[in-house]
Amino acid sequence: MNQPSPKRRGRFITLEGGEGAGKSTQVEGLKRFLEDQGIALVTTREPGGTPVAEAIRGLLLSRDHPAMHPDTELLLMFAARAEHLRTLILPALEAGRWVLCDRFTDATYAYQGGGRGVDPARIAALEVWVQGPVRPDLTLLLDMDVKTGLARARGRSEADRFEQEAVEFFERVREAYLERARSEPARYRIIDASRSVEAVAGDLQQAVSSLMGTGQGT
Repeated sequence: MNQPSPKRRGRFITLEGGEGAGKSTQVEGLKRFLEDQGIALVTTREPGGTPVAEAIRGLLLSRDHPAMHPDTELLLMFAARAEHLRTLILPALEAGRWVLCDRFTDATYAYQGGGRGVDPARIAALEVWVQGPVRPDLTLLLDMDVKTGLARARGRSEADRFEQEAVEFFERVREAYLERARSEPARYRIIDASRSVEAVAGDLQQAVSSLMGTGQGT
């Protein structure tokens, strides 16, 4: 008697990028593209994605609280991530669904590491503790000039606590992202986000197509 084949673990895709890079728009377009290919998909974001993690997001982004210490910010990011992973991301992957996440731990290395100057070794220690072996199968970095991105971001809504930072902060964030992409070329795809929505979407679709029909995920 034939045994049923084990369910294939889902794929984990993350979108990264600085302010104004168009991640929210591209997440929606990529969601439609993957679903059109018959892929069962969960879309989510960080910080956030679950009720508890969204509450932590509110603390992190709110302008109503005094400035917090970088260590506090870092720990809150990983507290939200621990809840997000165990409540949403891991159950979805284990059920065979793909997960498309607007930002993940690479953002922590970029914003808290590059932007705030937190030692990357401290971030790495928390990454191992909270995530264990879980890493994205593919990370899509939407890259563009910082000043152009900030002009886009600040023109669409009131700035949150991060968006109020100086241009120099975001230059450090961008460089940290690019350095991570250079150090992990097999996982990262750098996408020029300064082009039209359609051109960026085409590159994203081509990148995720490389995951279709391949073996098990993380």
